Amino acid sequence: MSTQPAVTAVILAGGRGRRMGGEDKGLIELNGRPLVQHVISAIQPQVATILINANRNQERYAAFGYPVIADSLLDYQGPLAGFIAALQAVETEDMLTLPCDGPLVPPDLVARLYEARQSAGADIAVAHDGDRLQPVYALIPKRLADSLQRYLDRGDRKIDLWYEEHRVAHADFSDIPRTFINVNTLQERDNLQGSAA
Repeated sequence: MSTQPAVTAVILAGGRGRRMGGEDKGLIELNGRPLVQHVISAIQPQVATILINANRNQERYAAFGYPVIADSLLDYQGPLAGFIAALQAVETEDMLTLPCDGPLVPPDLVARLYEARQSAGADIAVAHDGDRLQPVYALIPKRLADSLQRYLDRGDRKIDLWYEEHRVAHADFSDIPRTFINVNTLQERDNLQGSAA
């Protein structure tokens, strides 16, 4: 098995938080810590470095000790806006994307994605929870930055359609589907109290 290259984790915190009443989801507290802090703590041992993609409250995000990058596309154009900003900023061969509102990150997220990609000879690996694809949990090589830029330049924004332009491996997380619970509302946050570290 080949050696896993260095990976930069990109925590996606650039959304509007509409279902959270406009609150910045990454800064909502769960068990006394902001959601983004749970994600940082879980992913930090798995990667070489971390970037945070945020369009608001950048000073607060910077206080976690990692570089903060904003979307280069204006008006909150979805995850791919964060992907392209990050791909243009990362210095490692690979980037891992994951959302700021998913605090239950598995300890082997990167390893499983990498193994799935290698086994399939694919370009991109995306997590699958056994029921459906989790498209923002992905391992993407920096070399695809130009491909994504061309896709966005055409006016396209759907993540699944960009993936269809490449060989994509589905990493099996059906044994731990709860990993992909994300916090979109305060009720969902309350339901998770006590279960995240």
